[in-house]
Amino acid sequence: MATVTVAGIELSSDAPLFLTALGFHVLAGMACVGSGALAMLSRKQPGRHPRFGTIYYWCLAVVFLSSSVLSALRWTEDYPLFILGALAFAAASIGRTARRRRRPGWARIHIAGMGVSYIVLLTAFYVATGNQLPFWRDLSPVVYWVLPSLIGVPFIVYALSKYRLKA
Repeated sequence: MATVTVAGIELSSDAPLFLTALGFHVLAGMACVGSGALAMLSRKQPGRHPRFGTIYYWCLAVVFLSSSVLSALRWTEDYPLFILGALAFAAASIGRTARRRRRPGWARIHIAGMGVSYIVLLTAFYVATGNQLPFWRDLSPVVYWVLPSLIGVPFIVYALSKYRLKA
C-alpha cells in the first residue's frame, strides 16, 4: 500500500477499499457537522430541528460504519478512531432514544447525548487530521483531544441550564 496526498492531506493508503470508505466517511462527516450545527441552532419545535437532527443521526451512522472499516484496515494505528466513532454513535443513540421515548427527564438526556456526540465527532476529526491542517499542525496533539470538549461542554451546560429554567 502506497500513501497518496489529496488536497494537501497525506492518506495512509491508495487501496480502492480504503479510498472508497474514506470518501463515504468524509462526505458523511461533512454532512454531520453541517446538519448537527443546523439542528443545534434551530428553534426546538417541529420542523427544522428534528429534520436536521435526523439527518445528523443517520449521517453519523455512516461515519461510524465507515470509520469501522477504515479502522479495521489499519487497526494498530486507528483503533482510537474506532473507539471515538463508537462513543459518538452511542451518545447520539442515547440522545435520540430519549427524545423518541419521552420519559421523565428526556430533554436533558437528549441535549447531553446529542451534544456529546457532536464533541466526540469533532475530536475524532482533529485527532485524525489535525497534524496536517493549517494552524492545527502547530498545536500539541493533546489539544486535538481536549479543545473540542473545552469549547463544547460549556455550550451543553448552558443548554441544560436554559432548559431547566423553561421547564
